[in-house]
Amino acid sequence: MGRKEHIVKYTDKELIRLTNQEGSLSNWDNAAGMTTAEVEASVVSDLDEAGMVMDWDDATVELPQPKTVLNMRVDKEVMDYFRKTGKGYQSRINAVLRSYVERKTPGPQKKSARG
Repeated sequence: MGRKEHIVKYTDKELIRLTNQEGSLSNWDNAAGMTTAEVEASVVSDLDEAGMVMDWDDATVELPQPKTVLNMRVDKEVMDYFRKTGKGYQSRINAVLRSYVERKTPGPQKKSARG
């Protein structure tokens, strides 16, 4: 088993409260005053960015596919479960269905735009 992850989750309201109490660790005034050359030099000196090369020549823009409106009957327990997960529950239902379809579709999997 890999090392333990120490992930802490906060709601947006909790993050706003923490920022108001403790302040931000970012110096936004300093960042806003930097020139493009200073920003690039800062990125180059950042160890987390070392060796990272971005080639934007072949970048593409993929727009999400339009959704289809669906009216269907679902077990109450299933809907209760997803609704309890909060805002975006319909997108989570879609993700579960998409995952099922991708696993059941034979052949090489084509990346599709998700939206």
